[in-house]
Amino acid sequence: MLTKNNKWFLLTLLSLIWGSSFILIKKGLIGLNPFQLGALRIIFAALFLLVVGRKSLSFVPKKKWKYIALTSVLGTGLPAFLFAYAETGLPSGITGILNSLTPLYTLLIGFFLFGLVFRSNQILGVLLGMTGCFILVFNSNNAAGETNYFYVSLVVIATICYAINTNVVKKHLSNISPLSIVTGNFVVLLVPALLILLSSNFTQIVTQAEVQHAILFIIVLGMLGTGVANILYFQLIQITSPLFASSVTYFIPIVAMGWGLIDHERLNLFQIIGTIVILSGVYMASKK
Repeated sequence: MLTKNNKWFLLTLLSLIWGSSFILIKKGLIGLNPFQLGALRIIFAALFLLVVGRKSLSFVPKKKWKYIALTSVLGTGLPAFLFAYAETGLPSGITGILNSLTPLYTLLIGFFLFGLVFRSNQILGVLLGMTGCFILVFNSNNAAGETNYFYVSLVVIATICYAINTNVVKKHLSNISPLSIVTGNFVVLLVPALLILLSSNFTQIVTQAEVQHAILFIIVLGMLGTGVANILYFQLIQITSPLFASSVTYFIPIVAMGWGLIDHERLNLFQIIGTIVILSGVYMASKK
């Protein structure tokens, strides 16, 4: 049983997993379209979770399934397709940076819709983290060229979905095990994902080497970046707070930039400054 002493370990592990997911999406889009990628991501995660978590479904009370269904759509279903489509028009690094909007929406939605109370230092921490995020976004736009704001809006919608999902889990599903929640999510999503995949031309292109190579990246993304990561994330929500859990998105740009360095990309001064400001915001938001 994990306790609050494990919160930083979970936060670090989730940052590494989710920070790597954007490069996996980018590689997957080489052979797949966004709808095929999103559907396969859900299908592989669902198959993995049905193996490891099917017995846990019996512990979900019937009255809680409406919340399971809601979190399946908000926490996984819509974002899986929104992020995949966004990366057809945005670099993976910028997409990861924009994902840092999640804590701000978590704070606002938790306050206005769920009656959650936040301390002044948490508000200041979120604002500081957002400032660092904007530094990174502004600098990335200069380096990568003009940003298509339609694709940016897709990421913003996905982060709002994540924020609502985080608050729903904390308020309505705190007494249910993370494995039960995540397995239930993907039981709900499996059939719709199969229908989306089969309605595309996937069966006609699956024998192509490029497509099969892309599928390998999505297997990792689905099982590790979606299945395992969601279990860890819900555990983090339950042992801390929605705001602290959503602060994992502050670290995602750092991991994304790390992948860029491995890929011989340059890290400039403004990106370093933005990273420091983001880390300062995480500290402020989580300080007692």
